[in-house]
Amino acid sequence: MPDRKTAPDIIDAVNMNLQLKPYEHFTLDNNVPVYSIDAGAQEVLLVEWVFYAGNWYEEKNIVAATTNFLLKNGTKQKKAFAINEHFEFYGAYLNRSCYNETAIITLHCLSKHLAELLPVVAELITESIFPEDEIAIYKQNQKQRLEVNLKKCDFIANRLIDEYVYGFHHPYGKYTSTLDYENINREELVAFYRKFYTEGKCMMFVAGKPPADLAAQLNRSFGTLPLNKAVLPQVQYNTEPSEKKKYNIINDADGVQGAIRIARPFPNRKHPDFSKAQVLNNIYGGFFGSRLMSNIREEKGYTYGIHSYMQNHIHESAWLISTEAGRDVCEATIEEVYKEMEILRNEPVEAEELDLVRNYMIGSLLADLDGPFHIIARWKNYILNGLTEEYFYNSIRTVQSITAEEIQELAKKYLNPEEFYELVVV
Repeated sequence: MPDRKTAPDIIDAVNMNLQLKPYEHFTLDNNVPVYSIDAGAQEVLLVEWVFYAGNWYEEKNIVAATTNFLLKNGTKQKKAFAINEHFEFYGAYLNRSCYNETAIITLHCLSKHLAELLPVVAELITESIFPEDEIAIYKQNQKQRLEVNLKKCDFIANRLIDEYVYGFHHPYGKYTSTLDYENINREELVAFYRKFYTEGKCMMFVAGKPPADLAAQLNRSFGTLPLNKAVLPQVQYNTEPSEKKKYNIINDADGVQGAIRIARPFPNRKHPDFSKAQVLNNIYGGFFGSRLMSNIREEKGYTYGIHSYMQNHIHESAWLISTEAGRDVCEATIEEVYKEMEILRNEPVEAEELDLVRNYMIGSLLADLDGPFHIIARWKNYILNGLTEEYFYNSIRTVQSITAEEIQELAKKYLNPEEFYELVVV
């Protein structure tokens, strides 16, 4: 019997020996790589098809996002209703998402139904037809949604701050208008679809309890498709950041709340400062116990929440502080944001606070490794960013060993108000 009179030893998360479960890797007959994690107790499965088909590769705004959204809306053999009904019949969920560099098709299903579902996913990749009536419905819905969102100060702030940091013509900085939806046409969607889906660059990620013949099933449905044969276009963009650093936008003259965004360009994950800066970011504003939250939410009561984070882009990134506050305290909130930067530049972090953040970060990492879906998501992020498992272990060592002096030097290097773009939308 367990001894219930003696409390178990308390172990700091920072002292735990975390291990990243390795993936299994194999290649289909057409050179499509598959990364698989076999774990978990339930007979469920996640399968993701990742295409290099994000807005980085489009020649006209919103073509990539529209193409991705309409993949489920009709093929040569099935209408949209029949496609959705097929996946629902087997208790499966099929979703699609479009990002800057990539676009993804995601399938959640019971492992035993995989064979019935894979051929229909293959059909979406090779036989989608983008019916005019579905395009018209999409345009109408998106324009209505955009008109509603344009009344929200946080929506406007999120659009504009990226434009200031990257430039409007950069994929990370451009945003949509109702005119973009009016100008989209079927021929452009079909051309993008054929180039970046049917004959595009693809990789697959699988997690859960896969069937024993997983490789054979995937090869049967996808190994003969014309994927990964053409060379991916080498597209380069130059950032065109705004020369002006401070902006005040009135979106609703009667609004009582303002959206605040403060951001600066920052290196991507391959830069040697990135992992160390993650520790500094958490101290500054990266979790509920951060300095920004303690000051601006808990002490001042200006906001329900304020956060800082690095954007997860492949090519370039930005360090962003984001919050909404009462219209009358927006300026005071910004002053406190810069005040906390100044303190981090001028004063070393105390050991107790640093230990708290270390344990928070390792504990969060432990939670992120709970279950096959989380594990494969981490591997996907590493693979898409050109990183290996060494990045995982190096990041842990950084959290465990970084000193208060190193954190202060990073603050002096990166937390300088004159380098940040400042935006208030009310």
